[in-house]
Amino acid sequence: MLEMRPDCERCGTDLPANQGGAFICSFECTFCAGCADALDERCPNCGGELLDRPARVGKALANNPASTERRFKG
Repeated sequence: MLEMRPDCERCGTDLPANQGGAFICSFECTFCAGCADALDERCPNCGGELLDRPARVGKALANNPASTERRFKG
């Protein structure tokens, strides 16, 4: 199950689990659409491809809440 990190690791933008607009690599590093574009869809941590993260909604989100640990080091 995806961790569903709450923010962009590069700029700190909030990325709610129940909305689109987040991009992840295979290690679940998470970035907003603007940062993913700026990074040419490549993860700066592992070099992996950044892809759209699926949203988690309804009962799935209620039963499996998103992470609250923010990754932005600003």
